[in-house]
Amino acid sequence: MSARLLLSCGEPSGDLYAGALLRELRAIDPGVSVSGLGGPEFASAGGHLLEDYRDLAVTGLTGPLASMPRYFSTWRRLVRFARRERPDALVLIDFPDFNFFAGRSLHRLGIPVVYYISPQVWAWRPKRLATIRSFAARVLVIFPFEEAIYREGGVPVEFVGHPLVELARSALDRHTFLSRHGLSTSAPTVAILPGSRNNEVSHHLPDLLRAATLIRRSLSTAQFVVARAPNLSPEPFATVAVDAPSGSIVVEGEADTVLAAADVVLTASGTATVQTALHDKPMVIVYRVSPLEYRLLRRLITVKMVGMVNLIAGELIVPELIQDAFTPDAVAREAVSMLTDPGRVERIRAGLSRVRERLDGSGASRRAAEAILKVASTQRPRLTTND
Repeated sequence: MSARLLLSCGEPSGDLYAGALLRELRAIDPGVSVSGLGGPEFASAGGHLLEDYRDLAVTGLTGPLASMPRYFSTWRRLVRFARRERPDALVLIDFPDFNFFAGRSLHRLGIPVVYYISPQVWAWRPKRLATIRSFAARVLVIFPFEEAIYREGGVPVEFVGHPLVELARSALDRHTFLSRHGLSTSAPTVAILPGSRNNEVSHHLPDLLRAATLIRRSLSTAQFVVARAPNLSPEPFATVAVDAPSGSIVVEGEADTVLAAADVVLTASGTATVQTALHDKPMVIVYRVSPLEYRLLRRLITVKMVGMVNLIAGELIVPELIQDAFTPDAVAREAVSMLTDPGRVERIRAGLSRVRERLDGSGASRRAAEAILKVASTQRPRLTTND
């Protein structure tokens, strides 16, 4: 009998991983049924959307508070579905502010919970490890160093590798992409990735555009491509035509192609930094939240670096400009250095090479699918409609 799964993801990256996971699940078990909270990638892979995640995707400590009514209604719908349909397992993908509630609720219903791409307990709020232990039948981690952390915490864990290693592929080569958009194929090209959520864009894009203007003053031939994540509000990006150097363009939903065409990348901290490393591009990492959130977060963060590529490398291989350190002048200074100092770029790329070696992501989605189906196969017999 084919597996029936419930899935919950709440961010663009999680939706991307959900789509890749579902394709592997269907390759192994063509009759598998997967429903849940997801987005367009999940749906295009054949998932049944109970709810669309896109109104829930926020960051920081205070962001989730504003979404609590929607969180609650979505949580209730997933629980009702689970009670009625009795899925063989619940698959959670990151998104802890919501998924912890879902995981605990379905665990109480006797449904096994698999956490795929678990929260970064090693970076901040380590006490969440105990919460995960209370409801997860298995945790599937994507960074090699995470496995020991969860195992020492008493959580059943398996390292499957990073799915982006296979997913980070450009649809077009640099020459074709730049020519198609009327840009020079020989000019220094700077990619700007301000974030995948509307609140991130509002915090990052204005100063990144100011940095672009400063870069152009130092390098008159520099050109800029702003990558707009799918389904983001278009309003903040309208300022590119006014505030960015002339000739700058906005491209939606083609982050890998933009990265492949770039010489240097200005990116918000997060999954995009790993994506950039997979394309072997030097980068400047930025991040900013509200002053109140920053004061609260500083008390919770347990690592000295925040950029994922630096954390994976265990050293500062690319600059991080966080909160007050994130200024247009500082961003421009780092970017110009990377565009004019081949020796520095060579050192950065050596570090990025070490990051890629440690990700070991070949076949990650397939391994995750196999692990999930193994957990689902241990589920007790489904209740009948009379139970």
